[in-house]
Amino acid sequence: MSLPHERKVSIEQFYKMREETTELLEYMDGIVLLSPSPSTAHQRVSARLQARLFHFLEGGECEVFSAPYDVQLYRKDLKGTNIFMPDLSVICDKEGIEENRYVGVPTVVAEILSPSNQSHDLVTKMEAYMKYGVKEYWIVNPMLKSIQLYAINENGVYQQIEVMKNTGLVKSEVLKGFQVRLEDIFKS
Repeated sequence: MSLPHERKVSIEQFYKMREETTELLEYMDGIVLLSPSPSTAHQRVSARLQARLFHFLEGGECEVFSAPYDVQLYRKDLKGTNIFMPDLSVICDKEGIEENRYVGVPTVVAEILSPSNQSHDLVTKMEAYMKYGVKEYWIVNPMLKSIQLYAINENGVYQQIEVMKNTGLVKSEVLKGFQVRLEDIFKS
């Protein structure tokens, strides 16, 4: 959700705003976006998914990072500045890892929905991730106990690969061999 004043601010003003608040702020081409504090269900789901990704990726080329960790989407051929804090990011191109952020395009992003951020994750972030070429996008909904999986097709557009609700096995298209059982991710 964006802050009440939707006037555009510079990246310098954004970083100054961040220094003056404890709120989680994101930035999209001049618009400052407020991220809600995660719910208990959100935290549980995030921790379980992160643990499975960590163990799957350990010793390999890729690494998983959890929010709050800045991801500044960047490609040489695109203009604009987008700084998001994805709930989970799998980063395989480690060249862009800096002290406090990653600059580049994560390989996989997972966003865990909250009642107040659904449109932000389902529309705004999804469009940005697709535009920059995030290969796989997981939308995790603790309220519906569902996972939607999207992957970039040959035309650079997200194609829905899977939708699972309550039970079942979700398999990554990009991280070959990675799969999660919904019952394990959404248990109370």
